[in-house]
Amino acid sequence: MSYTGPTDLYIDGEWTSADDGETFTTEDPATEEPYATVAEASETDVDRAVEAARAAADRDAEWRSLDPRERGRLLESFANAIEDRKDEIVRVESRDNGKTPFEATLDVDMVIDTVRYYAGWTDKIEGDEVPVPGDRLNYTVREPLGVTGHVIPWNYPFQLAGRSLAPALACGNTAVLKPSSTTPLSALYYAAAAEEAGLPDGVVNVVPGRGSVAGNRLVEHPDVDHVAFTGSTGVGKGVMERAAQNVTGVTLELGGKGPNIVFPDADLDAAAAGCHYGIFMNAGQMCWAGSRLLVHEDVHDEVVDRVVERAESTPLGSGIDDDGRMGPVVSESHHEEVLEYIETGRQEGATVATGGGVPDGKDAGYFIEPTVFTDVTNDMTIAREEIFGPVLSVIEFSDREEAIEIANDSPYGLMAGIWTNDLQTAHGVADYLDYGMVSINEYPVTQPQTPFGGFKQSGNGREQGTEALHEYTQTKNVNVNLE
Repeated sequence: MSYTGPTDLYIDGEWTSADDGETFTTEDPATEEPYATVAEASETDVDRAVEAARAAADRDAEWRSLDPRERGRLLESFANAIEDRKDEIVRVESRDNGKTPFEATLDVDMVIDTVRYYAGWTDKIEGDEVPVPGDRLNYTVREPLGVTGHVIPWNYPFQLAGRSLAPALACGNTAVLKPSSTTPLSALYYAAAAEEAGLPDGVVNVVPGRGSVAGNRLVEHPDVDHVAFTGSTGVGKGVMERAAQNVTGVTLELGGKGPNIVFPDADLDAAAAGCHYGIFMNAGQMCWAGSRLLVHEDVHDEVVDRVVERAESTPLGSGIDDDGRMGPVVSESHHEEVLEYIETGRQEGATVATGGGVPDGKDAGYFIEPTVFTDVTNDMTIAREEIFGPVLSVIEFSDREEAIEIANDSPYGLMAGIWTNDLQTAHGVADYLDYGMVSINEYPVTQPQTPFGGFKQSGNGREQGTEALHEYTQTKNVNVNLE
């Protein structure tokens, strides 16, 4: 099915080609065939988008001065407009990214829930009265930041754009979205939904383009007041450095190397199912992937057998015209990179329990077999670095203390899982894990109302929940002398 959706930039309420007329072509990762040709934003286009967002963020502009309840109603309409396009967005996301329609449906549903969650917060963003000495009135007001820039990754193009966009808009900010040039299409549906919902011109702008051009310009633009970035830790450091030139605040959600820790008293069937889902969902292209499986020596072989059985029974395919439940990785270059990691694992002495290559019968598409390594030590490359693919490293441990030590021995600290039926073990281990999120007997899981973010080199700041409201507002203190 050919693509018939939007392909232009969306700036100041208008669909427009790039200033220099440049375009780029996207590819369906399941077929390796061209899918859509999209306008490629230049630095000039980003400047136009930021200028529009700045005008819409002005104190006297319609969006900033709107009754918060009305802003909430507009966001409800925005969510409804997304929901009306749900089936189309799912098809586009699957073709553009390679994830199955089942996975893309989860993403779109999460966005709808997230926008509606923050629509309910618009009239509840409050300040405080501060007790101070003397005859004074002292209070705080939480105000919008202004223009927010959102640099969106290719692994969850629609869902992660909505995760930062929703709270930013709820707080009264305006936004410029820069989706990945690998997967730019679904972000354009935010523009279509904003247009239908009646959001004022300039509140939502979408500028597909290269990270090295449009992305860099957005991050370093002096009129951008905050940048939300999701991506690799290496690129995130560059974003922070560029934003720092203007002392622009950043919310960074970066890499991960999540451990799932299985204790001998766990429900092993549930643990195997959760660990399988936690690494092979989205073909392992997830910052919160449970890519390290730490298993107690007493149940190591049993757990490995169950995970391997599930991996070998996972149907590979697009899920569009077949029964695939794990799609391809996103591009040829990433396909090569993941296969190189698998070869490195072999060379460093790990054992391939299953998978380890390109599946038979897949003459087209960037498919990789669900791969499970055993005999892994935590100093191996496959246990240290974020592979971002369907590769699981199994590490054996002998006691609780060793499990905690291995889990924490990582530069990342995004999400960890614990599998046990003992409450003391569950809460005790969770207390010692250096991770921003810990899930017990379920992996991975998040909700619009729960904070999302990590420790160490997994980023800073928090998306989702009430914490995101603090990311997208700033506090003003007012003192009144009453004498």
